[in-house]
Formats: sequence, structure tokens, C-alpha cells
Amino acid sequence: MGNFSFEQDYVLEDNVALLRPLIHEDIENLKSFARCEPSLWRFSLVSPAGEENMKAYIDAAVEARKQHREYAFIVYDKRVQEYAGSTRFYDMQLSNQTLQLGYTWYGERFQQTGLNKHCKYLLLQFAFEQMGMERVEFRADANNEKSIAAMKSIGCTVEGILRSHMPTQTGGRRDSIVLSILKSEWAATVKPALEKRIMP
Repeated sequence: MGNFSFEQDYVLEDNVALLRPLIHEDIENLKSFARCEPSLWRFSLVSPAGEENMKAYIDAAVEARKQHREYAFIVYDKRVQEYAGSTRFYDMQLSNQTLQLGYTWYGERFQQTGLNKHCKYLLLQFAFEQMGMERVEFRADANNEKSIAAMKSIGCTVEGILRSHMPTQTGGRRDSIVLSILKSEWAATVKPALEKRIMP
């Protein structure tokens, strides 16, 4: 087992990205996305579109950390010195050395800029090398081609589809695609490949 405490504030950073724990006051840093970019959450199970929904979204994430279920981060882009979005560890089964990485979103102008790869590198390095995880899992709506392509591009392996897995915001049900990275894969291929893409 690695070294991790829900009570500790972890800051992950490199030359491009900084991730720190999400706090209630971050509504001020994220409310513009909630007001102006509702399309960001088209495939999300919980939508923070609108300032009140974003406040509830953040409050729920902070409470989930207190209950030792999730650990959410706010993402800061050092290149433009602005907050860019959020991501988190969830379904954290520390005794089984597994967790899920998701609830990831970035404002539209931060997409396709390389920021996501920097964030994923920092989060995966932390999960495998400090927390001692053996498996990091990713899930997405099976119709979310953009998200699936992004996960494949960082080295995730597709495991399969969970059919009619969860209800959607619009009242239907979604199929969820499951992808993962194992600790052995991180060390052997994923980490070196990501480093080549993000290092200056």
C-alpha cells in the first residue's frame, strides 16, 4: 500500500498544470464555465450548468472527500494563469488498490491544448507511485467519442461496454465504456510515452 490521506491537501504540478484540492470557495473560479459553457456537460451524469448547480457540484465533491469516497481537484493552467476545469479520483477502493479517475472537464479554450495530458500524467503518477494503486479505471458514455479518444491517446486499454448502465440527464439510459491502466503498464509503456509528449 502507498501513502495517502484524505485529510492531506495534495498539490500536483509541472511546468504547465497545477492541481490542488477543490474547495467551496472555488465557485468563484468555476462559475463562468457554469454560466457560459453548458455544452461541457452534455454527456455528464451530474451537470453543473448554471451557478447554483456548480455550487451544488462543488459542495458534493467536498463532502465526498470528507466521507473518504472521492478526492476532487481544481485545474489551473500556468501558461495563461487561469483556472481551467476540474477532475477527481472516485470509487476509491484503497484496500483493493484501485480507483476511478473521472469527472474531468475543461473549459472550451483549454481543450486540445495539451493540458489534459499534463493533468493525466500528474494524476496517474500520483496514483501509481505515491498511492500504490494497481489499477486506475476510466468510464465514459459510449457515445462520447471525444472523451474516449482522449483516454485512448494517453494509453488506456478498452475493457468493454456496460450495457444500459446508468440513467442519463434526459431520461434515457446510457451504455458505459470501461477503460483502464494497470501499474505494470504505467511503468512499461504509458509513462514513457506520455513523458515524450509533454516534456519540453
